[in-house]
Amino acid sequence: MTSSVSLTPAHSYEQPSLKESLESVLVPLGGMAKFVTPGDRVLLKPNLLTGGRPQNECTTRPEVVARVAEMVIAAGGHPFIGDSPAFGSARGVAEANGYEPMLTALNIPIVELHGSRYPTESQTFDHLRLSKEAMEADVIINLPKVKSHVQLTMTLGVKNLFGCVPGKMKAWWHMEAGKDVDRFGEMLVETARTLSPHLTIVDGIIAHEGNGPSNGDPRPLGIIAASADVFALDRAILEMLQVAPELVPTMAAALRLGYCPDWQDIQFPLCHPHELQIRDWRLPDNLMPIDFGAPRVLRSTFKHLYIRWIKEPMAAYAQR
Repeated sequence: MTSSVSLTPAHSYEQPSLKESLESVLVPLGGMAKFVTPGDRVLLKPNLLTGGRPQNECTTRPEVVARVAEMVIAAGGHPFIGDSPAFGSARGVAEANGYEPMLTALNIPIVELHGSRYPTESQTFDHLRLSKEAMEADVIINLPKVKSHVQLTMTLGVKNLFGCVPGKMKAWWHMEAGKDVDRFGEMLVETARTLSPHLTIVDGIIAHEGNGPSNGDPRPLGIIAASADVFALDRAILEMLQVAPELVPTMAAALRLGYCPDWQDIQFPLCHPHELQIRDWRLPDNLMPIDFGAPRVLRSTFKHLYIRWIKEPMAAYAQR
C-alpha cells in the first residue's frame, strides 16, 4: 500500500504567502475538504512545548495554526486547539507563544486534555492513557515543528502526538519505559497509531536544530510537508535532513513494527526530499538519557502544578 507525502518550499509566515503554501501542499492530498466535512469537531494539535523560549522557534508558529484553522472553518469544521505541555497549561503556553490574537479573531477554543484508558493492538502495551478530547474528536490534525531532540535525536509528527498523553503521565512514561530506548520508541509509535491522526502538516519554515527540543537554535528550512500517513511523513523529513532512520527511536520502532511503508512505496506528488536536501542539519551535541528517576518525576510534577495553578493565574490576575 502506497502513502503520499506532499512537500513544498515555503519561506514566509506572512499572509498571503503562507496561505498559498498550505493550500498548495494539500492539493495533491485532496485539499482540506478531503479530511474535514461540515460539522466535524477538529482537534488542532500543535507543539506547545514551553512558554519560556518562543524566540527560539521551538513551538509550532501561531500563524500556521491560524491558517490551518481558517481552512478547517472554510470546509465546515469546528476547530479547537489542544495539547498537554510539559509545564503549565495549554492556554498559558499558547498565550506566551502569541496565540491569543488568533484565538480571539477566529473564536477558537483551547482545551486542557484529560486522560482515559484505551486498549491497543500492541503486544507490548495492552492499553494507553490518552486524551479523551483527542480520541473523541471527529478529526485530528497534527501540527508538529521540525526539531532536533537531545533524547530522541529528532522530534517530528510521531513524537508530537505524545502531547495527547495527558498531564504528568508523560513524566511517568519516562520513568517506566525510559530505561529501554526501544520500548520508549514503541510506546510513542503505539500512541501515534492509536490516535491515528487524519492529517499531519509539518511546520518546517523555520525549524529548531541542535540541542532541542528547546535549547537549540532557529534554522530556516523553508519547507512545509503534509501527509495522511504520519510515519511516511517523518521518514521523508529524515531523508531530507539526511538523518539515518535508525538514529531516531520513533522511526526505528515504526520500521521494526512494520508501521512505516517501505521507501519505494512512498509517493511524492510535489517535491522529492532529495530536491530539498539539507546537508548540514545539526543534531544534538550529546544525547541524554530518556529515563527519569522518581525524584525527577516528583520535581517535574511539582513544577507543572506550580506553573499551572499558581504562576499562570497570578500572571493573568496581574494583567487585569
